[in-house]
Parts: sequence; structure tokens; C-alpha cells
Amino acid sequence: MCADTQTDTSHPGEPMFPPSLVRRLIAAQFPPWAELPLARVRSAGTSNVMYRLGGDMVVRLPRTPGAADDVHKEHHWLPRLAPALPVAVPEPLGLDTPDEGCPWPWSVYRWLDGDIAEPGALTEPALLAGDLVHFVTALHRVDPAGGPPAYRSEPLAARDGETRAAIAALREVIDVREATAAWDAALCAPPPDGPPVWIHSDLQPANLLLTRGRLNAVIDFGCLGLGDPAVDLIVAWYVLPADGRARFRAALETAPAPRARRPDRTGEAAWARGRGWALSIALLELSYYRDKNPWMATVARRVIDEVLDDARRAGPVGAGAREPDRG
Repeated sequence: MCADTQTDTSHPGEPMFPPSLVRRLIAAQFPPWAELPLARVRSAGTSNVMYRLGGDMVVRLPRTPGAADDVHKEHHWLPRLAPALPVAVPEPLGLDTPDEGCPWPWSVYRWLDGDIAEPGALTEPALLAGDLVHFVTALHRVDPAGGPPAYRSEPLAARDGETRAAIAALREVIDVREATAAWDAALCAPPPDGPPVWIHSDLQPANLLLTRGRLNAVIDFGCLGLGDPAVDLIVAWYVLPADGRARFRAALETAPAPRARRPDRTGEAAWARGRGWALSIALLELSYYRDKNPWMATVARRVIDEVLDDARRAGPVGAGAREPDRG
């Protein structure tokens, strides 16, 4: 990560957070930290503006109302989940109320080191695949009691309308026939047959921090909640190359199960749903960000290519397949 000024905006009407405003907010809410060095962090994320504060803290300021709604959830649940997870996650240090120039709650977290999991630039993809399995399975094993629904807790079929609209909007940049066929195939996958589990819901490159090619931390838990464990399989297409994806899938098959029962994250049906989630998310991101955020658009286009290549080789979902339910 490196320092920069805020020149990027991905959402219409989002607030600006110049250093002078952030310093004033810190001085008002956390006087002991007012004189610490402050530097904008250039981030591939689109939900928060971030400033490094001193050497070991980061200030996160929401860019949208939706991101603001996630602040309290992270502060409540991350300290409860962290002890069960094999890598570092954000540690909340302070939560603050809206103020002049900042319309929503903002927060301070412990700084986490690492480089984002840049697709195509991984140095240890096979080892990273194992790290990701350890994280995903550990999260899915956490007791779900009292957990809120995840941001992506809806059935895959509930995304049918917006996904087909995104395919139509991208007709000049993707193969519409192949994308539609891959989406139809995903909708044919049987629904999950196990209970909802804790899922991160947004295991994308910018939310994974690597050190020497290995997973060091997972960040941005704004989409956290209970849902289909197949949603977290999107990381196989968003981050890993084909051989790493195969290792990831193989490791999932032998990963430890929760105390109650094994979550439905293995087998053809779960893999097909995961592929469908990756395709739907990437299609919507490419449609929205292609003229707003080149990095996000490039990642989304790569995911679509990976999914369509996988779908060509996967063929039908197999036993239990059904016609997609389009309501």
C-alpha cells in the first residue's frame, strides 16, 4: 500500500475526505492521536477511504451509506470471530459518530501489513490455495448462533434478473451466449442442503493481504454474516489460477467439518453455485465499474473469462440438475 490523495470516486455524490478534514475529525474524537503522522492509503477497494495513522493504525471513512451500515457490524462481530481464524483480521480500536464533513460513523483499526492478492502476480499460488482453504473452513466452523444474514445471503436464483440485465449491458464486451449458458448452468445446481454458516461474502483480491505470497490477513468484513458457504468459493475464480483452483477444490474435500454437520461447500452442486456467484458478481461489477474504476473492471473481466473457461470444461452440473427457476 502507498500514500496518495483522494482523486478517485466510484460512486456519485460520495463525500471527499481531504487530510485536513481527517485531522480535524481525529483531533475532535481522539485527541491523543491528533499529532500522529497521517497519510492517505491508495486502495483498490471502493467502500472506504483509508488513512494510515501513525505506524500501527488505519482510519476508515465510509464512502457510501451501505458501507456506513457495516461499521457497527464489524465492531461487534470481528472481536468475537478473530480468535477462531488462522490469519489476522481487522482489530477495531475506535468507533466514532458522524461529524461535520463526515455524514456517517467512521472507525480506527489496527494496521495490517501485506500486499493485495493481485491476480496473475501470485508467487505461491499452490500454497496460497491451502491458506485460503484454512481461512474459509475455519470461518465456516464458527458457531453461527445470533449471526446476522450476510450481504449475499439470498439464493443464487434471486440474482437472475440483475445478472441477465448485466449480461445484456455488456453485449459489446463479452460473449453473451457463453455468459448466459454459464449462468443457466449455475441456476441448475441444487440449492444448499446444509444450514447457513458464517461467510465473508467478498473474498476478492483487495480484501486479501499477502506476505511473501502467503495469506497474512483478510480485511473488509462489511458483507459478513450467515449464508451459503458456496459464496466464499468465489475466491477460487477471483484470485487463483486454474491449477491453484484445482488445489483449492481438492483441499476443501478433506477440510475439517463443523461440530454439528459438514457444510454444503463441497461437491459439484456447491462448486457450480460458487462459480455462479463469481460470475454474477463479476458481471455486475464490470457493468458498473467499467467507466469508473479501471482496476475493478479489469479484475471483473478476468473473473468472467476464468468462469467461462471453467464452464466450458465442466459441462452439465450432473445428477440432481434441474431447470433454472426464474420465478
